Amino acid sequence: MIWNKEIETLTRKEMESLQLERLKNIVRYCYEKVPFYRKRFDSIGLKPEHIVTLADIDKIPFTTKDDLRDNYPFDLFAVPQKEIVRLHASSGTTGKPIVVGYTRNDMEMWTESMARLVTAAGATDDDVAQICFGYGMFTGGFGLHYGLERIGATVIPASSGNSERQLMYMQDFGATIIVGTPSYALYLAEIAKEQGVHKSQLKLRLGLFGGEGHTPEMRKEIEERWGILATENYGLSEIVGPGVSGECVEQCGMHINEDHFYPEIIDKENLKPLGYGKEGELVLTTLTKEGIPMLRYRTKDITELDPEICKCGRTTVRMKKVKGRTDDMLIIRGVNVFPSQIESVLVGMKNIGPHYQIIVTKEGYMDKIEVQVELGEDISLDKYSELERTEAAIRHNLRSVLQIDAKVKLVEHKTLERTTGKAKRVIDMRNK
Repeated sequence: MIWNKEIETLTRKEMESLQLERLKNIVRYCYEKVPFYRKRFDSIGLKPEHIVTLADIDKIPFTTKDDLRDNYPFDLFAVPQKEIVRLHASSGTTGKPIVVGYTRNDMEMWTESMARLVTAAGATDDDVAQICFGYGMFTGGFGLHYGLERIGATVIPASSGNSERQLMYMQDFGATIIVGTPSYALYLAEIAKEQGVHKSQLKLRLGLFGGEGHTPEMRKEIEERWGILATENYGLSEIVGPGVSGECVEQCGMHINEDHFYPEIIDKENLKPLGYGKEGELVLTTLTKEGIPMLRYRTKDITELDPEICKCGRTTVRMKKVKGRTDDMLIIRGVNVFPSQIESVLVGMKNIGPHYQIIVTKEGYMDKIEVQVELGEDISLDKYSELERTEAAIRHNLRSVLQIDAKVKLVEHKTLERTTGKAKRVIDMRNK
């Protein structure tokens, strides 16, 4: 099932023609409405009329998260505040948060974008969707909420936390879709087991997960524990929130709503554009956003693009699962290490659970990495020989993937902190 067949099945030539028209419009709009962009353009002698082809987007300077922070709260907005009907903000764990605003048209575009993605994942008007994202300044819960309502699904705005009540809602309201972070889905599965709630007692059939990446191994774990099809969606507050891209039922990449969000891949070292099938940093330009348009926003997310027509019939470009973030990548003794590589080793191994934490320290001039891994629920720390074999197997597998040695520490089940939001996997102590 396709929500907007006219747009989601455009030929590549038709899509690029639409993108070029909208790119020209948004560049002129930014130049005329946002002093920040006008000043940037004027400083390098760039005018809106210089954008003639899609390739000309390379002439436009990048926008970064620091630009949003430096212009806090409203200096990047393109419209008067009376035209803004919604404000959202990032968590702002350090310093000022990132603030974004939506006009009424932006809200409509956001809802339409999410309606497409949840339909692609298999949601219908027969579904009952339980949203376990927090309903605050974070965009996650609201994006999925409006998209699911648009297609006619029944929405349970459960928000985050209170896991026992979440399970009660699932059973009593007959939830068929769970929406949240993949790490919370695993945590909730643990609580369900403790409460004696078996997946056969629930009607869940589909998961719409976002807010953090997860490996294929973790996806398999979630699907087995809940008995569902687990799909991933992607977005970021600076662009729109969730709604940029999402997987269809084929689970072979996340379809980008590229009539609204123009994607590029750049080399993270020299910042030059890369072609399809090349891994690099994702850069996004909002083509229709009115409240706070973004030109060539550097997401810091590492992925690649695939323009081939999907088995589902959609022709929109797909992005692969995000491998990691350029600012999350750890450089350990000269080797690039992504947390997702460690997760892919751990999840599904015998005797251990899906929860882990990475501790990075420095001893003298040497970087050290320790991976703390929770044991499975039925494994005791008293089984020394079995634990030694498990620890050795983890060390060996990590060495094979990372090409460096990592210390492994096995800890008791439920020792590591659980969260209803994004899991904090890495603690870097080197600069403390």
